[in-house]
Amino acid sequence: MPTLRRTLGLLAIPALALATALPVATAAHAETTSSRTVRPDAAAGGWLARQLVDGDHFESVFNGTAYPDQGLTVDAVLAFAASHSSDEAAAKATAWLAKPEIISGYLGDGATEAYAGATAKLLLAVEVRGGNPASFGGVDLPARLRSLQTAEGRFSDRSQWGDYSNAFGQSLALIALHRTPGDAPAAAVDFLANSQCADGGYPVAFGQPTCTSDADATALAVQALAVNGRNAEANAGLGWLTTHQNADGGFAAAGATASNANTTGLATQALLSGGRLGAGLKGWSRLVKFQQGCSADPAVRGAVAYDASGFNAGNGARATAQAVLGLAGTPLATLSAAGSRPSAPTLACPAPATR
Repeated sequence: MPTLRRTLGLLAIPALALATALPVATAAHAETTSSRTVRPDAAAGGWLARQLVDGDHFESVFNGTAYPDQGLTVDAVLAFAASHSSDEAAAKATAWLAKPEIISGYLGDGATEAYAGATAKLLLAVEVRGGNPASFGGVDLPARLRSLQTAEGRFSDRSQWGDYSNAFGQSLALIALHRTPGDAPAAAVDFLANSQCADGGYPVAFGQPTCTSDADATALAVQALAVNGRNAEANAGLGWLTTHQNADGGFAAAGATASNANTTGLATQALLSGGRLGAGLKGWSRLVKFQQGCSADPAVRGAVAYDASGFNAGNGARATAQAVLGLAGTPLATLSAAGSRPSAPTLACPAPATR
C-alpha cells in the first residue's frame, strides 16, 4: 500500500499542480488551519473540512429546514483518514458524533430502535480514529451491532418502521467487526457471500426475486469478503467491476449509464485494494477529472463534482467524501487516522504571472 500511495502521489503532480494558473485564494474559513498540497486526496479532504457546519458536522436541508447529517459526517471522518489530512476537523467531527442526542438520533435508542447499517458505519469510523468502540457516546458499538445479527447471519434493523438493512450495512459490519477482537461472525460472512448474483456482482437488497448486481454494493462486498478470507467470491466481484467499468474509467449508479464520483470512488478503492491496478488507475484518473483544479473558482478547488455536468454545491460534499476513498486507494479494513496531518490543505496552484 505505501508503494501504491507513492504511485498515486506522482500521478497527482501533472493532474493538478500543472493545471491552468489562477491566483491562489485564501482559505474559505479562517478558523481552519491550512497548508498547500498537490495530492488530489488531500486537496479534496481539505476542501471537505472547510465545509463542516460549525467546524464539526454536516447538515442536510429538507423543505427549507436543516437537519444534522450524521451519515455524511461519518463519511467525512473516513475521508479525512484516507487522505491523511484534516485531523483537527476529524477530531471535532468525532466528538460531535459522540454527543448523546446525535448518536441516538443516528443509531436509534438501542431498545425500540436500532439501525444496523448506521451502527456498523459508526463503529468503523471510531476504529479508524483509534477510539474505544466499546464506550463511544455511552454505547458499546460492537455489542450493539452483534445484537442485530439474525440467526441466518444478516444484520437487521430493529425498528417499528421496518427493516431497511441491506448489503451496504452487511459489508460495513463485516469489515468493522473484523477489526474487533471477536472478529466477524462466520454466519454473517456466509450470508453476504451467498447473496452473490450469478454474474459475480452483489445486489443492494437481499432476497429479491431477481438478483441484480450493483456497483456500489459490489465494491463494499468485495472488501468485506476479501478481509474475511473469502477470496474466490471477492475476486468474482472484482471481475464484475472490471467488466462494468465505463470507457471513461468511471462507474455508474444502478439504473444509470453515466459515471459518477460516488460510485467511482467506492469501485476504485475496491479495485486498487484488490490488486486490479489497471482498472483502478483508470478509475482514479476519472476521479481526478471530476476534481476542481486550479482553473476553478478558488472556493471549490479540491472539491469533486458528482458527474461531468460540473460542480454542484448541493451534492458536492457527499461526492467528495466518497471520491476521496478512491483517490487514496486505502482499503477500509486497514484505514487509520494515525499519522494524519492536522491541517486542512488547499490545492497548490501556480502563482499568477506578473506583468
